[in-house]
Amino acid sequence: MNGLSASEAAQRLSRDGPNAQPQPDQRHWPRILASVLREPMLLLLIGACVLYLSVGEPRDAATLGLSVLLVVGLTLYQELRAENALQALRDLSTPWAIAWRDGAPQRVPATSLVVGDVVQVAEGDRVPADARLLDSSDLHVDESLLTGESVPVARASGAGEEAARIHAGTLVVRGQAMAEVTATGSGTEMGRIGASLGALSREATPLQHEIRRLVLWFTAASIASCALVFGLYLWLRGGWLDALLAGITLAMATIPEEFPVVLTVFLALGAWRMARLRVLVRRPPAIEALGSVTVLCTDKTGTLTENRMALTQLLTEGGEPREPNDELDSDNVSLLRCAALASDADGFDPMDRAVHAVASARPADSSGEELENLKHYPVTPALPAYATAWRRKDQPGLLLTCKGAPEAVATLCKLEGEDRTRVLAHAATMAAEGLRVLAVADAQTTSADAPDSLEEQPFTWRGLLGFADPLRAEVPTAVAEARAAGVRVVLMTGDHIETARAIAIAAGISDHPEVTLGASLEKLDADGLRALMVGTDVFARVRPEHKLRLVQALRDAGEVVAMTGDGVNDAPALMAAHVGVAMGGRGTDVAREAASIVLLDDDFASVVRAIRMGRTIYANLERAARYIVAVHVPIAGLALLPLVLGTPLILLPLHVVFLEMVIDPACSIVLEREPPAPDLMRRPPRPAGTPLLALRMVAGSLLLGATAFALVLLVYLTASRAALPAPQTAALTFAALVACNVALVHWHMAPSQNSIARPTNIAFWITLIVALTLLACLTLLPAPAQWFGFAPVSLPALFAAVTAPALTLAAFHWIFRRLRKVRAPVQVPMESQETGS
Repeated sequence: MNGLSASEAAQRLSRDGPNAQPQPDQRHWPRILASVLREPMLLLLIGACVLYLSVGEPRDAATLGLSVLLVVGLTLYQELRAENALQALRDLSTPWAIAWRDGAPQRVPATSLVVGDVVQVAEGDRVPADARLLDSSDLHVDESLLTGESVPVARASGAGEEAARIHAGTLVVRGQAMAEVTATGSGTEMGRIGASLGALSREATPLQHEIRRLVLWFTAASIASCALVFGLYLWLRGGWLDALLAGITLAMATIPEEFPVVLTVFLALGAWRMARLRVLVRRPPAIEALGSVTVLCTDKTGTLTENRMALTQLLTEGGEPREPNDELDSDNVSLLRCAALASDADGFDPMDRAVHAVASARPADSSGEELENLKHYPVTPALPAYATAWRRKDQPGLLLTCKGAPEAVATLCKLEGEDRTRVLAHAATMAAEGLRVLAVADAQTTSADAPDSLEEQPFTWRGLLGFADPLRAEVPTAVAEARAAGVRVVLMTGDHIETARAIAIAAGISDHPEVTLGASLEKLDADGLRALMVGTDVFARVRPEHKLRLVQALRDAGEVVAMTGDGVNDAPALMAAHVGVAMGGRGTDVAREAASIVLLDDDFASVVRAIRMGRTIYANLERAARYIVAVHVPIAGLALLPLVLGTPLILLPLHVVFLEMVIDPACSIVLEREPPAPDLMRRPPRPAGTPLLALRMVAGSLLLGATAFALVLLVYLTASRAALPAPQTAALTFAALVACNVALVHWHMAPSQNSIARPTNIAFWITLIVALTLLACLTLLPAPAQWFGFAPVSLPALFAAVTAPALTLAAFHWIFRRLRKVRAPVQVPMESQETGS
């Protein structure tokens, strides 16, 4: 075996490039920052800062600029953290390979392999490139990362075209081979799937589209109202400076900077909370999209299952099926002992490991025999069975043990007629339950030497072993919770049809699932596929292109789709789904790069927790959006009041900035911390296209805001009737406005069982104390009051201006909740709909 020369390998490496899978450029902080600053919402905020500077309000510009910096900084930190974590996970490919160069084996970096190289692979190696087998011995390869099938497949030189090929990224679990490299890098099967992701593009989530529409609508309304007020003020009262100041104040009162701030902060804080649960959020908008998911598509191997083989059933001749952990009779003990002797204790074959895991957990062998291994008989295409020869140290003769395909072992045991039909029928029954079935036999010989062939040995049938890739313990509960939440779960696997059916039943996806093969999908047009998807939840023997087509068909039908997976074969579907969720522990680089969310602990239940968090975030966003609409009504009303009544200006730009210091924390911190409703995961997903602010919700928020404005106006008119100086009247009116602001926060918090607002939300009390402390300083102390254009007021007057509107709104809230309970006495209150109407 000569292989390539070093010079020829260097030339080919220069021509074809390194043997590396296509990977997107790592997003460093300048690139992430540029993408954040391109957001229209942040551009609007920056434009507002420039506007405030242009009219000589540096304090206002500085305050708004600080909020912009906080939003950008938080987003930048979260995305950099996600990118750094992903970079640490990029370790799939074997870094070194054994290649024959200049007639000798050499250990070389896997990235330096070229087409024509001869490589050597053995048990436990990750195949470094696509290759054609030149010579092999009992070679079995785990291709689950490519095909989704958890059972290793046999590969042999001289077999058919496909059976003589091995693929990059697959794992050798038994045997060894020499192979000639036929493709490297993006030319490999894994590389082609990764490169195909470039043809898929991500869309903004529905909520992102809606927030942008809201921002543009409010911006247009703000600009129009600013121009209108400026023109009316100038026409009715004259004085262009006061007119401009009135217009700017109204624009500031209605400018929608809270919407982008709230969306960004809610999602960033949600990503931070999920990171504490070992869920890495690469793209924060995916959290919100999870809340509206209607279909959860999942792979089987490594996602629903543990991606390992476990011995789950024993069946002796004439006996009943038994589990390995049961109390076993002598026949089953002999079956298990024989299976252990026919398995390589130190090998990588998953079935061998599963047998020894069970055997080692049971009491020690009581036979007292000391055995010496003489020979291994590897699996061959002619005889798909693995056998060993053992010498008894205290007895003459040999013990031969064998484990393999039931048909092959039945032939070795020379079973014919009814006996053969019976044992193969038992094997078929076990296979129909989704098990991988192997038969076990042994033979006693008087020879002192291991035979060259097994065919003439007196083998005796011992029984059958059933193996399964165990379902993760948390999966049935997670699937049940998802289904209770109205989320349909669809299984897509490359595994056998009966295995898919058994896993679907065990996971609770369906009690009697209809299973469709991937090959059947190729015969269907778009309408036929859409009709099939209505009643089919399980798909077997599907390839990557099938998964992609299924996800796209669900999207075209109006479903919001989440896709979970870990293999290269899952990557196109992960990219095409609204939310792609990759397994981080054993998942491939390609899958992780295609996904929006990465589960660092490979816990499928984390997907359902993420759906719950997505719904919670959306419910709190609804609260925040209603609060934002409601709270701007009294602010805008006070900005317009001087124009209507012909009085001096009450609100100045600095006053609005102070109010934003209450509004922004209230939206971004207080309402974000609100807990989910008890029945949140018993509700159906919100319909696709449902707006964040429906017309009815907007009308309710405007009515609530108008009520708050009426209370503030009452304080203003009372102070004016008392003939207080204008600065004191403005101070008391401003105090009433702040009190109504806090009361509106209180209104939109999620009510507990026995109280209007949850006292456990510490952020609310901090906001309340800070707001009232600052308000007291601004209205009672001369220097701060003068800075705001106020005059100090008496403490009783301040107390009345604050408590009267706040307590009135609290009373209205209590009455409102009571009326809702009377109208719907048997319904569980829907927290997110109960607030802000």
